[in-house]
Amino acid sequence: RLLFKDEVRRVGEELGLPERMVWRQPFPGPGLAIRIVGEVTEERLAILRRADAILLEEIRRADLYRHLSQSFAVLPAVRSVGVQGDERTYAYPIVVR
Repeated sequence: RLLFKDEVRRVGEELGLPERMVWRQPFPGPGLAIRIVGEVTEERLAILRRADAILLEEIRRADLYRHLSQSFAVLPAVRSVGVQGDERTYAYPIVVR
């Protein structure tokens, strides 16, 4: 019989598997590159890794991790304009799903 995600987690808990393993969110097969819109570079991968780590930290801090079946950061191909001091700056925004 095929098991659904919540059933698999229940089995994992009954087997005594670590909570981090049982409640782990899925990671895309193609890796982080699938979450980058446009060109994939080392710089853009580093930005996405950092954003994903911050997002995960905030979700855990808010005690939402076990309530969300999937959440992740996406790096779009556009840059956003902002102002720091008297200078115009451009940086990538992060999309949260």
